[in-house]
Amino acid sequence: MLTITNTPHHTGVKISGDYFDLDGLNQAIYHVIGEEEKYYDYTGARMRLLSVSYAIRQAAQGSRNIETVFNGFHEHVKKQHNFIAPDKNIYFSVEILWPEILFAALALRDFSLLHRKEVQNPEWNFHLHTIAHFQSLILDCLHGQIGEKDYQALLQAFSSATPMKDYAIQYIDFLNLQYIGLTALQREKILPAIAAKIAAKDQDYLSFRKQVLAVANPAKKAIHEIPFQADYPETIVW
Repeated sequence: MLTITNTPHHTGVKISGDYFDLDGLNQAIYHVIGEEEKYYDYTGARMRLLSVSYAIRQAAQGSRNIETVFNGFHEHVKKQHNFIAPDKNIYFSVEILWPEILFAALALRDFSLLHRKEVQNPEWNFHLHTIAHFQSLILDCLHGQIGEKDYQALLQAFSSATPMKDYAIQYIDFLNLQYIGLTALQREKILPAIAAKIAAKDQDYLSFRKQVLAVANPAKKAIHEIPFQADYPETIVW
């Protein structure tokens, strides 16, 4: 079963599941975002989703975290059926920073809407339901970290957020690094504001985007082609 939980230091979320859970999620992401340049205005958002997808794929291959989870196979069931088997399953997991996963939830909303226009009977489309389940798990995890009033406000903000097309994806790097630099207590307090910033595209974002465009336009480059000039720490305390 796919699960998403907050990490101990509130740095991000841990996406966990067995191989089939993670592989199915990864396939669904690839399915809805489409081929490269299919939705050109969403190239930047697609790049961010591919980075999340890559981390999930690495986890499914056993390159990240491996843990054992009780599978419900009690001793009395073993005796009843005269069957010997382990009572734990192997689960794989990977951590994703909070700003990154929140942006992913919003970007997937846009790609899902685009994909719905192209498939017949989208209400029965397996991949769309997998993505919707993934998004709901992200928001449910967020719900567990913030107050009810903040959560209801964020639900409204996420529902009414403008499309992520031509998004200055460097801003997510900026938020990620800011967030990493905080203490666990500070992260816990600022998480609702971070989520709101991503959904609302506030003045800070607009000013940041203007700076990126000031570099992109003279060079005749797309906004997503401008690299973010900062490095992530080699080790993140999750």
